[in-house]
Amino acid sequence: MSDHQNLLAEQRRALILDEVRRRGGVRVNELTRKLGVSDMTVRRDLDALARQGVLEKVHGGAVPVVEASTHEPGFEAKSGLELTAKEDIARTAASLVVPGTAIALSGGTTTYALAHHLLDVPDLTVVTNSVRVADVFHSAQRTSGQRQGAATVVLTGGVRTPSDSLVGPVADQAIGALHFDVLFLGVHGISLEAGLSTPNLAEAETNRRLVQSARRVVVVADHTKWGTVGLSSFATLSQVDTLVTDAGLPAQARVEISEHLNRLVVTGERTAADEADGSAEPAAASAAADRTTEAAEAAEAVGDHVNSEDRTDI
Repeated sequence: MSDHQNLLAEQRRALILDEVRRRGGVRVNELTRKLGVSDMTVRRDLDALARQGVLEKVHGGAVPVVEASTHEPGFEAKSGLELTAKEDIARTAASLVVPGTAIALSGGTTTYALAHHLLDVPDLTVVTNSVRVADVFHSAQRTSGQRQGAATVVLTGGVRTPSDSLVGPVADQAIGALHFDVLFLGVHGISLEAGLSTPNLAEAETNRRLVQSARRVVVVADHTKWGTVGLSSFATLSQVDTLVTDAGLPAQARVEISEHLNRLVVTGERTAADEADGSAEPAAASAAADRTTEAAEAAEAVGDHVNSEDRTDI
């Protein structure tokens, strides 16, 4: 029996998409053997992924979609991808947030997941250019009423993009007048050469303002964003303090990223020590939780960077 036979549809489709991207194409009969499911199940999965625009069905299988650098998927299209990875990343990133601080959340489905984990962190001031993120906090207030310590949310205003971010001169002016302790930034793509990039020119400028207004920049991005390049770059890797990603990030990419960032956090992995003592908590999540005090101290010093010897590769 295949180890993958009892996977949920979401997990199975993530595996299929990874296989297609890694190999440049895959056949239905190969997937049925690998996953231990029927042809019909695989074809339904391929149909679902094709509707999301992340692969193209061909006779007998599927191939990756070659996206133009200007292609910008909508929020709904992106929200169904890498759900488990995004949830793990969001949970880990939330452990870095210190009560009572001012934080910013950019647009994106991963920052949207992060917002749900911040509802119980007291006395936050949240600056966001994401309609979806703002609605998470406002919906919580409508449901449970105004709670003591509930977040104060500042929505920047601006012109709405396909991913439900607000961009343009109005957003840029609002963000430029603010200063926040930590920016949690979702991205379209990350690469060594292009840094952080987006297919939307106006969003690139708004993201630049977000980076400039933050004391620390934490990028939250699943492994599929590595190697993707959008039309416009808005930050270099050296401007990022921490990258929180998932275990699908290839080993070579981890080495390359670690040479440019102060800190790399990979969620969902266990160290040899964890295996030895039977710990159920993934090492990266535990490490992130243990560094809440570190985050608070870092937020007090503008531009204070972690020394290279303190870099954490998990």
